[in-house]
Amino acid sequence: MKRLSVAPEEADIVDLSHEGHGVARLDGKAVFVADALPGERVVLRRVKRHRNFDEAVLEQVLVPSPDRVPAECPHFGVCGGCALQHLAPASQLAFKQSQLLENLARLGGVEPATVLPPLLGPVWGYRRRARLGIKLVPRKGRVLVGFRERSAPYIADLHECRVLAAPAGTLLDALSALVASLSIAARVPQAEIAVVGGSCAIVLRVLDPPTETDLARLREFQSQQPVRIYLQPGGVETVRSLDAGAPPLAYELPAFGVRLEFEPTDFIQVNGVLNEAMVSRAVELLELEGNHAVLDLFCGLGNFSLPLATRAEQVVGIEGETGLVARARQNAERNGLTNTQFHAANLAEDSTEAPWAARAYDRVLLDPPRAGAREVLPVVGRCGAGRVVYISCHPGSLARDAGILVREHGFRLAAAGVMDMFPHTTHVEAVAVFER
Repeated sequence: MKRLSVAPEEADIVDLSHEGHGVARLDGKAVFVADALPGERVVLRRVKRHRNFDEAVLEQVLVPSPDRVPAECPHFGVCGGCALQHLAPASQLAFKQSQLLENLARLGGVEPATVLPPLLGPVWGYRRRARLGIKLVPRKGRVLVGFRERSAPYIADLHECRVLAAPAGTLLDALSALVASLSIAARVPQAEIAVVGGSCAIVLRVLDPPTETDLARLREFQSQQPVRIYLQPGGVETVRSLDAGAPPLAYELPAFGVRLEFEPTDFIQVNGVLNEAMVSRAVELLELEGNHAVLDLFCGLGNFSLPLATRAEQVVGIEGETGLVARARQNAERNGLTNTQFHAANLAEDSTEAPWAARAYDRVLLDPPRAGAREVLPVVGRCGAGRVVYISCHPGSLARDAGILVREHGFRLAAAGVMDMFPHTTHVEAVAVFER
């Protein structure tokens, strides 16, 4: 890679990359331009040269795209939390749908018989879960709290965040002042945030023990703000509430009458409103009958398992993290769902000999991490299920797995569509339906 300092150039933007950069063609070479949109005529300046492409910064928009909108957040362009605030939300969805369909065709060699309508939620104040960096920066005279900068490893100097759910989005300055007041201000590198019911759980990673004065300041902050503070001196198993007896964190899925408790560092879907809609759509797409047995793979703490158990005869949930398996069992018990079983298993390894994998199922739900579900697809193929719903957070791994299900296990891709879990980012969440 070679850094450049060259004169500005004019170019037409002809495409949008999967990272959300505008794509120009100059001298037969692709040039990626942050913040540029297809259909625009721009002035750019190349700043990095690679063998197959160059990177450029946007100097001026000469002819704007009709899809360009003003970014709402004053930190857009510096903060790496968002990449597409300058693109109208409807056009963001069209971009994500094209990414999904292109991946399915190019990587999986498949095409859905039906393209599902996009699943929508709020585009601002939607993010109920986040991990924020914290750093004392003496030359700025303050503690920085926020996401990483877009093109640098530094923590962005934020004062607010328009995508964080209330009250988290307006607490950044207050949290900055709190950490700055501690004797261990330089030893607090991170905060994990979970917003539920109008309150914000904040897990502070502490590399040194707080003093009694520090603890008093933390408790005072907790009494003045709609927050619950937890401290994490080591691994996730060391997370403890600042004060004993804190009520459990929980969210509800009203359409199914279930309530799920979770620990502050557990994985839950980032967008609460969209999660409710996603669970309802998944249950609908599975076309359940009352006598069905359902296999829920990568079940977590029961986000899909419990709603499924209200509609099916039996649900078997499989998850790799033993803590989440325990919480799934507890959540099922609290909700009076006796038709569930949960097992711990590493689904990134061969599971075909496991007892739960040897039985028959009528339906399968998959919700894997970014790496996808390749290793467990033989279980899906042989379990007898006539219908499979696959929730994906990465279109590339979904496309690969879709090709395997179609060509090796006798399914067809009946439908697929995007779900706008992360507005203003290039993250593509999708759902796909496979029929035997």
